[in-house]
Amino acid sequence: MSQPRLPLSESGTTTRPNRGVGRPKRSKRVNSSEVAGAESSPRVEVRRSSRRTRTVTAYRERDTIVVLIPQRMSQADERTFVRDMVQKVLAREARASAAQGDEALAIRAHQLAASYLAPAVDQMPVPAGVFWVTNQQQRWGSCTPNTGLIRLSHRLQPMPAWVVDYVLLHELAHLVEPTHSGRFWRLVGRYPAAEKAKGYLEGYVAGQGRQAQESNVD
Repeated sequence: MSQPRLPLSESGTTTRPNRGVGRPKRSKRVNSSEVAGAESSPRVEVRRSSRRTRTVTAYRERDTIVVLIPQRMSQADERTFVRDMVQKVLAREARASAAQGDEALAIRAHQLAASYLAPAVDQMPVPAGVFWVTNQQQRWGSCTPNTGLIRLSHRLQPMPAWVVDYVLLHELAHLVEPTHSGRFWRLVGRYPAAEKAKGYLEGYVAGQGRQAQESNVD
């Protein structure tokens, strides 16, 4: 008789008696379409641990969701828990994701400019328009200072809000300083999570086998 599944905790971990016997494995890649049922699902890596006997944990590592499970968990339980944990991570990220529409993005741009740029410049930079676009596959964002238009790549939409905020503030700073001068980077550096966000984007690009370049955020 199969055992009922235990509910997952809000912290992303759960406990369950070790009833199955599986072939010991350190880690393996999982077909993400089987886990989340969508072609846009992230990469999933399952790591088995001999030190882990009851808990299952999942977290984001660059472009991959890593699921840690007990080494002797059965294959059937693995499929169930991996699916549930991946969905839980995606749901948590969705709650913390950035504004999805252009109107909400423009509101967020105003908030960021008022909080981080206005105190450092004579006049708060106000963009003529802020838009999500689908034609920026190499750059995360771009700004045209003479028109005041800012465009963010749609690839940012699933990412944490603080990463999107960094790219948005980066482009807003170009309305004050068009070049990547020392003054420009001092303005961008007023955002507390600037270095953390840069590292996140560099890690994401590296995880896809590409080399991060400064032009990724124009």
